[in-house]
Parts: sequence; structure tokens; C-alpha cells
Amino acid sequence: MSCRVPHRPAILPLALASVFACSLPALADQPDTLGQVVVTAPAMEAPLTVTTDPRAPRQPVPAHDGADYLKNIPGFSVIRKGGTDGDPVFRGMAASRLGILLDGEMILGGCGMRMDPPTAYVFPEAFDRITVLKGPQTVKYGPGNSAGVVLFERTPKVRSGYSAYADASLLVGNFGRNDQVFEAGVGNERFYGEITGTHSHAQDYRDGKGRSVHSAYDRWSNNGALGWTPDADTRLELTFARSDGRAAYADRTMDGVKFDRTNVGLKFEKQRISPLLAKLEAQVYHNYVDHVMDNYTLRTAPMMKMVSNPDRQTQGGRIAATLDLSPRTSLETGLDFQRNEHTLRTASGAAVASYASKPRVADMQFSSWGAFAEAAHELDATHRLLGGARIDFNEAEDKRSGRSTSGQTAKDTLKAGFVRWENAYAPTTTLFAGLGHSERAADYWERNKSPAATAMATGSASTFLPKPEKTTQLDTGAIYAAGPLRASVSAFYAKHKDFIQIRRIDAYASDATNIDATTYGLEGDLSYRIATFWQTYATLAWTHGENDSTGKPLSQIAPLEARLGAGYDDRTWSGGALLRLVQGQKRYDTNYGNIVGQDIGSSAGFAIFSINGGYRPAKGTLITAGIDNLFDKTYAEFISRGGASIGGFTQTTRVNEPGRTLWLKATFELR
Repeated sequence: MSCRVPHRPAILPLALASVFACSLPALADQPDTLGQVVVTAPAMEAPLTVTTDPRAPRQPVPAHDGADYLKNIPGFSVIRKGGTDGDPVFRGMAASRLGILLDGEMILGGCGMRMDPPTAYVFPEAFDRITVLKGPQTVKYGPGNSAGVVLFERTPKVRSGYSAYADASLLVGNFGRNDQVFEAGVGNERFYGEITGTHSHAQDYRDGKGRSVHSAYDRWSNNGALGWTPDADTRLELTFARSDGRAAYADRTMDGVKFDRTNVGLKFEKQRISPLLAKLEAQVYHNYVDHVMDNYTLRTAPMMKMVSNPDRQTQGGRIAATLDLSPRTSLETGLDFQRNEHTLRTASGAAVASYASKPRVADMQFSSWGAFAEAAHELDATHRLLGGARIDFNEAEDKRSGRSTSGQTAKDTLKAGFVRWENAYAPTTTLFAGLGHSERAADYWERNKSPAATAMATGSASTFLPKPEKTTQLDTGAIYAAGPLRASVSAFYAKHKDFIQIRRIDAYASDATNIDATTYGLEGDLSYRIATFWQTYATLAWTHGENDSTGKPLSQIAPLEARLGAGYDDRTWSGGALLRLVQGQKRYDTNYGNIVGQDIGSSAGFAIFSINGGYRPAKGTLITAGIDNLFDKTYAEFISRGGASIGGFTQTTRVNEPGRTLWLKATFELR
């Protein structure tokens, strides 16, 4: 039996995009922006910073969500649950330890079992770039980001004089995969308008043994922006977004049949106000997520039908000023705030037909506001010092009834800060070292662990919250670029006090406890151009974790991974090959982990080989194709969720990865 997700027509079909693109006047002053054909491992080009183009074709071909795009960056892994909506993990840290911001906005999912992490609402090709900031080495993007921050960002395409543009792409592949993306905009030096539409569809994929995996999905999104630029230094922008989808899950007894997101935001920016005040920016936003999961729409209905309908409303804002204190010193300081409320309604049996008429019941409410300051000072021509500090006031209220913690309000004062030294040792080399500290309050999922289950397992009453988590981390590394060689390495060592760990008690209950832990590891990348059109590259990522409280390995740590590749690109034809090598993981702690998943046991190592090719028939047109997992290897990631028993499908220890996958992508630009 195979799960069939209904195919929803693309919101803005490629045919319409192509007609529109061909009807626009050519913009002779705009270069062809199509870059590297296939991006397999974005490099670190600035200290602790990785930036990648989400619109570039890449291998392995990702699902149309944020997590799958991140997994190509060294240090990232994804907890697989099905065909889409996996949870990103960076250096062994998952969920709210990794900040996810969409144009500066925070979005939080509703599912109590992480069916919809923030990246489930990210459609990467609707953005212009993805930036990863490693470790607690910035204080500008909210509290608790101990692992790092991921920024999905757009750049308004404002021009002088009237102009219009359109871009489109189409991707097709086996297992019923097909994606469509369309973007268009018009404007002049005073006003602009932009709209982006995306759609992605896939049926159940098969693993290397030909076994069907319950993994079909269908997703769509619309994003728009209206901007006013009265002068070259001022911008006022109104943004809006709407998206939805459905997805089958191979790791649980329910599927996601609704992922409805509604967004509106307003942003103001003014630059070069005075010799002291270089920039002033302000932003407010509203995000609403309405999520539905059930056990009968996308799979054979059981005897007892069940449906769950959580929602979450998140409102926030930020105001910041950048000051040029001297020719060598700049300071960014500001305030940010965020408030969100989570509600839930459920039904079973015959009542599922009318669940939408039931009242929503709030179970938790959160609010926080913080102040931050981050400075950069040029010590001399080759040395730079950066540092920052922030304080946050966090409040969480338990609105659940019938719990020992009902009506309790937890208040935490969270502190964070960092200092980093950077040195341009030579024109070819940059060295850096930084020490950072971050504190994180327990999130919705960690607070939502059943007090009754904890009391049964331990004989003691549960509290509403574990203690706030505190991370102190040293980050260091180097970047080298000279001639045909480019290389970078970043290493870290972290002590986690009151680290929040999740223990699975049984199939229905788990609890949260505080432990002390240590993690350390590194990421590296290297590329070498062996001839004018030929380039080789390699990446390495390794993380080691220890539970200092028990002496056992820290759970949910992905094993050592390396990637080796070579590529050819003469700006007309291109081709490449990728070998991904992953070591087996023998260090685990069964039934312990994070809010997404817990360790199952050891995993085997594997090697996956993939190839790709590309052709540019004309300026602004790129056609690429590839075969992922060329030799049809059967394998699963160590941190994958366990496979569930689903009628018509073979249950596996972990959710297996796709087998041999063929894909073809065409991209068109007119700028």
C-alpha cells in the first residue's frame, strides 16, 4: 500500500511564469545571477558564518523545506520523520537551541510531538540567502540560541527607473516529485512590489530495498512585499505570507493534514541619519499557525479515529540603532519582544467529524522581552575585537487544567554575552577565537512533559519547568584563501549546565530533567581548483558529547561525516560527483534525547555516491540533472526517528532514507 497525497495545482504554474518572463523587456544592465550549478557544501567565508543561495540547485535534492536545505552545511543533520518537515540538528543541538528567523521574524509550530518545527513553514526558494551563525557568538537575534542562529533573508530588488522582472523554476523527479517556484516584481526608485509562489509535491519514496516509506507530501506558499523608498536611505515595507500543506509521517500514528500559516509584518529602515547614527530599524510581525493531525486522512483508518488541532499565535517586534562611535568602532543596540499562545482541541470516534466546532483551549502562554548591545572595534589594520551582551525577561504560564502545575507562572531572567578576537594574519589568512555564554528557558515541548508520567516513574511530583539551561562555549578557527586553494576550520568546546534532557518512559510518556554535559567538535571545508574548469572539495564534521551527570554518552549526537567531491564548470556545461561518508555511531544512551527524538541504539556507517550535470543554453537559463544515491544503498541516519507500524508498509528500526533518486531542474531568470 502506498500513501497518496492529493496533488494540489501549483499556485502560480510554471507555464504562466514562462509566459510572463518572456513578455518582459530585457534589463541589459542586470548580469546573469545564476551561480554555481550544484551547491553540495557551502563554505565558511567569514568567521563562524556560512551563507548559501537557497535557489541554487543542489545535491542531494532537498525536500521543499528549511531543514533539508540546512543538511548540506557541515555540522548539520536532520531528524527524519517522513518525506518532509524533519528537525534540523547542529552540533548535536536541536529545537529551540537553534534560532530560526524568517526575515527577522520568529515562527513557532503547534504540534506537541514536533510534527511542524519552525523549518516546516520555511520555503527556502522564497528567500534570497540562508545565513548560519555558529555558536553563542551574537546577541542580536533573541535569547537562548546556544547552538547558533539561522537567518532566512530576502533582499528587495529596488531599481532606479521603472523595471520589472520574473524568475521561475521547475523540478521533477521520481517518486512523483515535482516543484514549481515563481517570483515577479515591479518598481521604481520610490515604490516596489514583489510576489513569490511555491509548490512542491511528492508521493511515497522507496528505500534501497524497494520498500515504500510512508512519506508523501504536498506543500504550497505565497509571499508578497510592498515597499516605499522615498529616498535612497529609507525603506518602509509591508510583508505578508500564506502557506499550507499536508504530509505523511513514517515515525508515528498520525499524519499532518493541515499546516496553515498566516503572516503579516511591517519593517522600517533608515540609514545615514547623522555622523553618529548610522542606521535605525524597527519591525513588528504577526504569525499564526493552525495545524491539524489525524490518523485516517492519509492512511488506512483505524477502528478509533483521532484528530488533534493545535494552533499558535506569535507576535513580536524589534527596534535597533547602529552607532558609529568612531571611525574604528560601531555599536548596534536595541530591544526586542515576543509573545505567543498555544491552544489545543482534540476529538475521537464519531466526534472527529465536528472537531472544528469545538472551542480551543489554551494550554500555555509565553512572553519575553530583551535588551542587547553588540560592538565591533578595529584595533588596528589587522586585528578586530567584537563583543556583546543581552538580558531577557522570560515568562511562561501553565494554562492546562488538572495538573499539579496548573496556573503556575515561571519567570526567568536570562543573560548572554560573548567576546571574539579576529586577526587578518596575512592577506590570505584569518584567525579567530571567541568565548560566548547563553541561557535558555525551557520551551513549550520541554514544559509539556506529563507530570503524572513523571510521578509514576520516579515516585515524585513533577515541576512545571526544568531549570534554565546555561551554555558556555569556546569557538576558534581559521580561514585560508590563496590562488586555487581555499580552506577553513572551526572548532568548539562547550560546557552545558542544567542541560535539558528528555527521557522516554514508554510509547506514551516522557519527562524532562536537568543534567550537566560537555560537547566538543569541529567542522572543516577545503576546495582546490586543479584546472581552469575543474575543482575538488572536501568537508568534515564531527561532534562528541558526554553526559557529565551519568558518565554516559550524550544522546542524539550524529557521527563523524565527510564529503568528497569534484566538479567541472565552463559556464556552459557542468558536471560533478559527490561521495558522502558517514561513520557508524556506537555511542548512544537508549531512550534519552531531546524533544524531537531519543536514542534507539547503534547505527551502521554508510557511503553514498551521487552525480550531477548541468547546461546553460542561454543567459538566464540553467538546466541541471542528477542521480542521488546512485547505487541504491539502503541506510538510515543515526538520529532518525524510529519507524512506526503502519498498515501496508514495512516497519523498520529507523525511518530509512530514499533509495536511488533521479531529478531534473530548470531555472529561468530575466533581470
